[in-house]
Amino acid sequence: MKPALVLLLSGLLVLQGCAGTQRRSAESLAAVVPPPAQWQAAAGSAPLQREWWRGFGDPVLARLVDEALARNIDLRQAVARLAEARAVARVQDAAAWPTLDFGLGAERSRSISEVTGKPYLSNQYQAQFVAGYEVDLWGRIAALRQAADANGEAAAAARDAVALSVAATVANSYIQLRALDARLDLARRTLVSRERSLALIRSREQRGYGSGLESAQAEAELRATAQAIPQLELAIDQLERSMNVLLARTPGPIERGAALLALTDPGLPAAGLPSQLLRRRPDIAGAELQLAASDAQLAAARAQLLPSLRLSATLGRAGASVLKGDPFTVWSAGGSVLAPLFNGGRLRAQVDVNASRRDQALLAYERMVLTAFAEVETQLAAYDRQQAQLVQAQAQRVALEDALRIAGRRYREGYASYLDELLAQRNLFAVEQNVLQLQADLLATEVNLYRALGGGWTAEEDEAALASRR
Repeated sequence: MKPALVLLLSGLLVLQGCAGTQRRSAESLAAVVPPPAQWQAAAGSAPLQREWWRGFGDPVLARLVDEALARNIDLRQAVARLAEARAVARVQDAAAWPTLDFGLGAERSRSISEVTGKPYLSNQYQAQFVAGYEVDLWGRIAALRQAADANGEAAAAARDAVALSVAATVANSYIQLRALDARLDLARRTLVSRERSLALIRSREQRGYGSGLESAQAEAELRATAQAIPQLELAIDQLERSMNVLLARTPGPIERGAALLALTDPGLPAAGLPSQLLRRRPDIAGAELQLAASDAQLAAARAQLLPSLRLSATLGRAGASVLKGDPFTVWSAGGSVLAPLFNGGRLRAQVDVNASRRDQALLAYERMVLTAFAEVETQLAAYDRQQAQLVQAQAQRVALEDALRIAGRRYREGYASYLDELLAQRNLFAVEQNVLQLQADLLATEVNLYRALGGGWTAEEDEAALASRR
C-alpha cells in the first residue's frame, strides 16, 4: 500500500469533531421548576423499599406483582422500545467511524475486428477497497450521537415508569379485590341475618304479635340486601378480568391470600425532600432525557447550516486481457467540501422545527415535575384525611351496633315499632360496607404514595438507579 494512502487511512481514525453539545445541568433544570423546601402535608417515617409491595405481608400479592413484572404486555412493549432505542444509538455511533467497502466487478465482451473480420474476446475485472470519512467539524455527528444516547436512556426510564405503574396497579387491584371479597362476605352474612329476622317476624305475625306491614318491611329489607350480592359478584368478576389482562393471562379466577383486614399496613413511607423526587421518579428522569435529546438535535440541525468536509480513498487492482503488464494497482485519495448555498429555506426551517420540539420538551419536563409534586402532596393529604374518616366511620359503626341492639330490644318488648330496628339495620349495613372500603382505600393510598415517590428508591440508590438505565 502506498505511504500516502496509509497516512490518510490512519488520519481518518483519529480525526474528531471540534464542537459538541452539553446536557443541561441540574442547576439549570432546577431553575425551570424550583422545588419547594418541604412538603406541606406530614410525611411518614417508614423506610422506602424498592420492592415495597412485599411490605403488605401477603405472599400471594408479591407473586402476582412479580408475575406482572415478568409477563405484562405493556412492560414487554416498553422493553422492546428500549431495545429499539439502543439499536438506533448504535447506528448513530457507527456514523462517527470511517466506512470501508469492497467492490468487485468483471466483464467479458466480444467484438469483430474491421481489419481481419475475426471475433475478439475481451476480459476485464476490477477489485477495490473504498474508504470514506466525514470530518465532524461542527459537532453535528457528535450531537446526533448524544441525542440517540439520550433517547436510549429515556426509553430505559420509560420502561422503569411502566414497571412502577404495573406494580402499583396490580397491588391496588388486589387490595380492591380483597375489599370486594370482604364486602361480599358481609352482604351474605347480613342476608342470613335478614332471613332469620323475616322468619321471626312472620312467626310473630302468625301468633298475633306482629302485623303484615312489619313482615312486608322485613322482606323488602331482605330483598335490598340480596340485590347487593350479585352487584358485588359482578364487580369481582370485572376486576378479575382486568387483573388477568395485567398478568397477560386468559380469563380465570385470581388466587387470594390474606384477607383485607389481615394485610399488613407497611406504614406511610418517608417522602424525603422534594428535590430528591426529581432524581427518583423515572418519568421525570425520562422527561429530562428527552429534553437533553431535543437540545442535541437542535445543535445538529444548526450544524447542518455549515459546510461539511468528507475524505475518501480507494485502493484496488484492475486488469484486462488487452493490456500489457496486466493486472495493475489503482489508488486515489481526496476530499470534498459541501457548503449549502440555496435550498429554499429547508435547513433553516428544520432548525425552527427542532427549536419548537426543544421548547415542547422543556414544557413537558416542567409539567411532569409539577405533576409529581402535586401527586405526592395529594397522597400525603389523602392518607391523613382518610385516617380521620376511618376513625369516625368505626365510631359510627359502634354507635349503630348499640342502636340496633336497643331498637331490637324495644321492638321485642313492644315499646317501639319494627321501623326503628329496620332503619338501624339498614344504616349499620351501609356503615360496615363503608368501613371496609375505607380500610382498602387507606392501603391503596399507601400504594399510590409509593408510586408518586418513584417506587421506593432510597437517596443512596438514586445515582445507581439512573446509571442502571444507561
